[in-house]
Amino acid sequence: MNPSTVLVLGANGRFGSAAVRAFAAAGWRVLAQVRQAPTQALPPGAGALAVPLADTEALATQAAGASAVVYAVNPVYTRWDDELMPLFRQGVAVAQRLRARFMLPGNVYNFGESMPAVLTEDTPERPSTTKGRQRFAMEAELREFAAQGLDSVVIRAGDFFGAGSGSWLDLVIVKHIARGKLVYPGPLDLPHAWAYLPDLARAFVAVAGARGVHDVCGLQRLHFAGHALSGHALLEALDEAAAALGLRPAGGFRHGSLPWGLIRAAGWVHPMPRELARMSYLWRVPHALDGGALQRAVGPLPSTPIVAALQASLLELGLGPSALLRTSAA
Repeated sequence: MNPSTVLVLGANGRFGSAAVRAFAAAGWRVLAQVRQAPTQALPPGAGALAVPLADTEALATQAAGASAVVYAVNPVYTRWDDELMPLFRQGVAVAQRLRARFMLPGNVYNFGESMPAVLTEDTPERPSTTKGRQRFAMEAELREFAAQGLDSVVIRAGDFFGAGSGSWLDLVIVKHIARGKLVYPGPLDLPHAWAYLPDLARAFVAVAGARGVHDVCGLQRLHFAGHALSGHALLEALDEAAAALGLRPAGGFRHGSLPWGLIRAAGWVHPMPRELARMSYLWRVPHALDGGALQRAVGPLPSTPIVAALQASLLELGLGPSALLRTSAA
């Protein structure tokens, strides 16, 4: 029997590459859409499609037979105003052309600064930032496309970590780990939602292969619980993971905070700190995702313990003994 086929759009990104590996490991035939040659070797069962996202017909022709389209495209944070919605619509057009299930990784931006501590699929969405309203608009359009017959699923998750660089973990929290310092962006006593990308990718595999995982409107939104951790708990887990890799200083790590005042001031001149400052409430407002509906839809999902997930993430960042790094990549 031929394996099921999935098309991963934006396969060179962190979530895209994690999705490629997870689907291939589960026995799917994986088509990895990229703008340029893959940044790392593709696993057995996966092949690259160097076709522009905007070329709907060519991409749909080469991906003929795909039953799921994973949308892993994410423009640079400072270019969302110009690129987010056009790219999203191009991805939807490919799924419509293929008559495939469209799968979107969602986030908590939709709920805004007034969000409650525990987020369910029924929590009212009150976006309070431009980026929140943009993410809300994406899902609103999916409801409209559902009325036209598109089968789609949004799997909402917290902040990504793992599967390479480009997250809060490496850009801020462990940026100065070699100097014995960990930096946490918010108050240490508040829970913050995290998603270890290999686990999230496996959740996408489970949902992609589950028939009937949508509501009567053709759109289903599910929450991926991941890890909800206070700053204290995350730093303690990092301390344990770093110790196992020989990265922990003899006297323990020094802890620092993020200078949000300086970041806001820099935002008057530079676009990236301006965008980060606008979303800083995510570190001041406690939040966690209730993953009960996802579990009920597909059954128990694998969850990597936080210390193991952080240890693997540090290794992927090149932190730790080279022998362990080679073992992790094998």
